[in-house]
Amino acid sequence: MYVIGTAGHVDHGKSTLVKALTDIDPDRLQEEKDRGMTVDLGFAWMDLPSGREVSIVDVPGHERFIKNMLAGVGAIDLALLIVAADESVMQQTREHLAILDLLQITTGLVVITKTDLVDEELVELVKAEVEDVLQGTAFEGSPMIGVSAYTGDGVPDLKTKIDDILANTNSRRDLGRPRLPIDRSFSITGFGTVVTGTLIDGQFAVGQEVELEPSGTKCRIRGLQKHKSKVDSTEPGVRLAVNLSGISRDDIARGEILTMPGWLTSTRRLDATIRMVKGAPHPMRHNEGLTFHLFTSETTARVRLLDADRLGPGEEGWVQILLDEPIPMVKGDFFVLRSAEDTLGGGQVVDTSPQRRYRRFDNDVIERLMMLHQGTGEDMLVSVADQWGPCDLSTLSQRANLAETEILERIKTLIDNGEIISLGELGNESDAVVYSKQGWDILQGKASIALQTYHTQYPLRVGAPIPEIRSRLNLTQGIYLKALARLSADGIVVEEGQSIRLPNHTSELTPELEEKATSYIRTLEESPYSPPTDIPLDNELLNALIGQGKVVKVNESVVFSASAYKSMTAQIIEHLNSNGSITVAEARTIFDSSRKYILPLMEHLDQQRITRRQGDERVLR
Repeated sequence: MYVIGTAGHVDHGKSTLVKALTDIDPDRLQEEKDRGMTVDLGFAWMDLPSGREVSIVDVPGHERFIKNMLAGVGAIDLALLIVAADESVMQQTREHLAILDLLQITTGLVVITKTDLVDEELVELVKAEVEDVLQGTAFEGSPMIGVSAYTGDGVPDLKTKIDDILANTNSRRDLGRPRLPIDRSFSITGFGTVVTGTLIDGQFAVGQEVELEPSGTKCRIRGLQKHKSKVDSTEPGVRLAVNLSGISRDDIARGEILTMPGWLTSTRRLDATIRMVKGAPHPMRHNEGLTFHLFTSETTARVRLLDADRLGPGEEGWVQILLDEPIPMVKGDFFVLRSAEDTLGGGQVVDTSPQRRYRRFDNDVIERLMMLHQGTGEDMLVSVADQWGPCDLSTLSQRANLAETEILERIKTLIDNGEIISLGELGNESDAVVYSKQGWDILQGKASIALQTYHTQYPLRVGAPIPEIRSRLNLTQGIYLKALARLSADGIVVEEGQSIRLPNHTSELTPELEEKATSYIRTLEESPYSPPTDIPLDNELLNALIGQGKVVKVNESVVFSASAYKSMTAQIIEHLNSNGSITVAEARTIFDSSRKYILPLMEHLDQQRITRRQGDERVLR
């Protein structure tokens, strides 16, 4: 299931478009019908051409009702940014777009409405203006479509486009921890209390005991409705009406979260990363009082800037936020911060229960916040490994904010479950590194693609030089060798000498080419550290020899035999281990060679991530 949300300026046709799509009028309040303007959230649903069922949240566009808009878009999967063809981009278009960007709602579709009121040329001009506004936001490059809800022109195409986008959008994850941010509560005669919202992170079932946060009130699910149809259970990512027993409608307010008992806590202090809106009308200052919005909840707050005295438009920083009222949240939730009139910025929750108020500009605090990201226990370890991997146990424990001894058994369990991949044996003194399953799958894919690309480009070569694939994978030498051993053991790649290949790749040289190759290498080795650079040789044959690991090309003209390259590299590393650094002049002396050969060699070692340049010297990476 997916939830779609509208966004855009007042009177740009959001509600009219929803009705044209669904045949449901989302304006449910008499005030809205009298004024012809959406005041609060409206809801509808429809079946797409594929049969996929979607919910729609229609939000108000007027600036006075921006808090209601914020309550509606926190848990949507696809945003429809509505822009009227006869007015183009307006103030609330920009503010709604900024809010969607802050909430990291990255799947979007721009709908140009009221196309029947203007000519086609003006529609194209509006699209061009919208494209400019989308630049630098999560919506940059989003598709656009023109419609007229009045004539129906473009509405079927819009449904198809929505269907196509959702077909390639991941559905909400089921974490086993359901949360329903409540956006409405009311009573129905004969049924009792009903709350509505968008379900995330888990499932609900009839008869289930649930809890309201932050009040802590427990009750039970008497009935569930999805799109006015009764259901026994629900999956995440659906608009839901929940009939509750054991609680009065007067005891529930918008902003509370319905969940299963015992796990979700509310907080009045949180650590977060924050990003300012690029068009913010003024900077955010330390300890400024603002309004904090998260899902359907809001409260006033003080924002303590931890690494700056002020944050200007588009700037980012670390903050500790002190809330006037407790709000339930988990790590990773997104929020928005507003002044009385403007959206200034927003961010992501990093820690929901910091133990103290921090001293500002404390590097240790900032480093800890950078390490903290998601969850606890096994979930947190997987998330950290996914985000920071590959990493050793020491790094993993720091990023997860857990003791190394505490994570060993958890990691072993995750390995048994296939959620973590270990390269090397685990132990307290282990040099093993770990990947998340997703990270390892990505690495396998990258390695296979890199090798297939190489084989296609150089079919005569036995394989790719081992250092070249390492540079493409952007791994350190130690991790790369561990990864290569695992890839070889799993049959993903085959090692042959100094090269690696895919299992199905073969290459052979003709006797004539073998003779030319032998002669070429013999000539190189006659002067191993200053080999001639004018030996005629076909490029493909040279590339084949490079792939076989028999020669190493360090720039367009200098080629060393493999034995010479290995000897020079070993001597340079030995010198670095003894002296800490080496210059080009020192290397020239060691090999009794010239700058023509030594400088390209040193630059090549930099590229292979064996050494790193510091001024006129090289050091080990």
